[in-house]
Amino acid sequence: MATTTSISSTSQSSASIEGISTDVIIQRFADRVMVIITQLGKAGTLIEATIPDATPLIPPPALPADSSEVPLPPPPPSIHLTPLLGNAPTEHLQTLHSLYAAQVATLVWTSSADGLVGDSRRAIIVSIALRPVPGAEGGESLSEHERRMFHGIMAVVRTLLAHRSLSFAQSMLSPPP
Repeated sequence: MATTTSISSTSQSSASIEGISTDVIIQRFADRVMVIITQLGKAGTLIEATIPDATPLIPPPALPADSSEVPLPPPPPSIHLTPLLGNAPTEHLQTLHSLYAAQVATLVWTSSADGLVGDSRRAIIVSIALRPVPGAEGGESLSEHERRMFHGIMAVVRTLLAHRSLSFAQSMLSPPP
């Protein structure tokens, strides 16, 4: 069961994904957006994602009729990921963290492309603290568990972003007190 809260420029959700308690927090600052994804109750590896102003943002592909999974927008080829703090202990986890950072940033940028939130070109800082998956760190590709975890977390991020955009739009349409 997921719970969602939103206080001004902060949105937070807790969900059980693949049986693991996962918290996602989105905090909007004047110059950046920070997204914290944690299964450990603390901040993890920090990665900053940026894109050039001229980079087009491609919306997610249409949902295939025979799929229950919502497609994710493709990260722009010109995305630049900069490790800021911490380092994953293995190459597999470094790749996984980069995948998370690129996809989360792309979700923020594409959800903001409608102009409601104003985050469409801001730098995105992603903090990732995931529980280790036994036996998953040896291969080059994602394990099925890592794949399901990734899609579950992206669904939570997408829900928070939609909730944040809706809250902002409603506040803009509400008459002043």
